[in-house]
This record gives sequence, structure tokens and C-alpha cells, in this order.
Amino acid sequence: MSEVRKIAVIPGDGIGPEVADAAVRVLDAVAEKHGLPVDFVWFDLGAEKYLREGVTMPQPVFEALRDEYAAILLGAMGDPRVPDNKHAEDILLGLRMRLDLYVNERPVQLFHPRLTPLKDKTAAHLDFVILRENTEDLYVGIGGNFKRDTPDEVAINEMIATRKGVERIVRYAFELSRTRRRRVCMSDKSNVLRASHGLWRRVFQQVATEYPDVAAEHLYADVCAMEMVKRPERFDVIVTSNMLGDILSDLGAELVGGLGLAASANMHPGRVSLFEPVHGSAPTIAGKDQANPMAMILTGARMFAYLGFVEAAAGVERAVREAVAREVCTPDLGGSHGTKAVGAFVGELVSGDA
Repeated sequence: MSEVRKIAVIPGDGIGPEVADAAVRVLDAVAEKHGLPVDFVWFDLGAEKYLREGVTMPQPVFEALRDEYAAILLGAMGDPRVPDNKHAEDILLGLRMRLDLYVNERPVQLFHPRLTPLKDKTAAHLDFVILRENTEDLYVGIGGNFKRDTPDEVAINEMIATRKGVERIVRYAFELSRTRRRRVCMSDKSNVLRASHGLWRRVFQQVATEYPDVAAEHLYADVCAMEMVKRPERFDVIVTSNMLGDILSDLGAELVGGLGLAASANMHPGRVSLFEPVHGSAPTIAGKDQANPMAMILTGARMFAYLGFVEAAAGVERAVREAVAREVCTPDLGGSHGTKAVGAFVGELVSGDA
């Protein structure tokens, strides 16, 4: 029998525990169907623990996640009782940085034509991936305030780009494109950010020469956003910086039905990686059985694909597509079902019981 792959589940805050429960039930069902050797281990990490014990990410827990687990599945982070989001910074951003998860992969995939606000666009037009560099840029938190809360206040955030960081995400984009339709678009603002995004432009051009079988193009970020709306079918793989990727990927999510379907992966190929839905913790609907669990379920599918369980992952995606087609979904997607009912139905579909 194959070695058991341990998967850490951090449900987190708000709707996180609800969608995590729904997703793990689906993943358990597909794992049983395919005989997959996985073991889900739940971790009490989030706002409740922080408020109760003042603990965010203990070092022994981090070391265990790094050394003993195949992947981490995270629900959501954010709680209004922690206004500075200290726990989220230490857990989510901390794991991204400390595990060096430089690839943030966001699929833009239409599951049903009724979900897109774009006229005359189908699943054939909306099927691309946005790769966001995940460890650099303005998100490193370098900067500060001078004369804070006075009329003379000065606020500074510094943008960081390294050749190593840019090259590895660009190279990942070209490699990924070879498994898809062999087109890569790099998006930046090098016309204004001449130093940092100029580095992106130069590295992209250099790496492109190593992949003559892949069509490479460059678009400024504002043009890229317009083209995503006007002609999304031109895209296959988009690679960009941390901040621009944050913005463009949310636009992409809205084009295919909203954040309730938006999965994401934070990866360092070959290492333990972190998988989380894009949506936030939505505290106003927490505990009301209203949250859409599909983003979390699809995130679990991407995690299974990363672990090599490709057939099982494809089965989960097919089940979500079928549930959407039958309108067994939450109100944000035009349905009338709750979190638990949607998760249970997708689980029945992957098991072959529906």
C-alpha cells in the first residue's frame, strides 16, 4: 500500500470552518472511490485561538507542517475582533513567505455560460490561468510612516523585485503553458515602473528565447484587464507581479461567476504547498449555512492534482460543473441551496450516488 499522505486542514475564521468541512467531505468521498492514501488532520489555528491564547503560528507547528505534511488546505482568514489581522499575517502570509511559495496559481474557468457577465462568451472563451508572483513586490511590507496622523504625514511602501524571483515564476509560466495551449502573456507596468517592472520585461524576453515553441507576448496591466473583458479567449497563461496578479485574478474570478468559484494554489513545486479559496472569511454570513463551498471544493481538487491524484481531481471538477448545471448551488450562483446541501450533493456526484 502506498505511503499515507498527510494533509493539514486549517479551517480558520468566519465561513472557513463551514466550507472546509464541506470540501473535506467531498475529498474524502473521492479519495475513498479511488483508494487514495490520504489522512486529513485538523489544526486549531485562527482568530479564536489567537484571542483565547495569544497564539498565531507556534514554531513547532510550523516545523511539523513543513516537515511532516504533503499539503495544507486553508479555509479563510480574517476576523473583525482582530483589526490588525495579526493572526492572518502570521499564519497565511507567514506560510507563504516561510515556505517560499512563490507560485500563486489562479484558474479562470467558466463552468456554465449563465455565470459570466460577458455577452456571447462560453467555456471555450474563458479558460486560462493567472500566475501571480507570491513572495515579492509591495507585499513584503518594507516601508513605514513618518509624522503619522499629522498634516505632514508621509507613507512609504517599497516594491521589491529580484531576478531570481522573477525568473522562476516566468519559467514556471512557460513550463505550464507547454501542458496547455502554449501561449504566455506577461503583464506589467514597465512604462512607469521602469526599474522593478523593467526587470520583469527583460527577464521575460530572455526566458522566452528558451521556449521557441511557446508564443510569448507582453501587455501592460491596464490593457491586459481590458482584453480579459473584451477577448478573454486570447489568453492561456498570464504571468505577472504580486500586486497586479492580485487585481487581475479577482477580475478573472468575476468573469466566470465570482469569488464563490475562485480556487487558488500557493506552491513551491516539489515542496509542501498551501491551497486556499480566494474568498475571504465573510463574517457577516458565518454560521448561517449561506457560504458557497465550491471555491473550497475546487481548491481541494487542485491540491489533489498537485499531489498526483489527477483523475480524482478531474472527477471533483466534473462534479462541481454538474452541480452548477443542475443549479444545485448557493444563491450567489442562482441556486437556493445552503452550504451543507451543496457540499453533500457534490460529494454524492463524485461517489456516483447522485
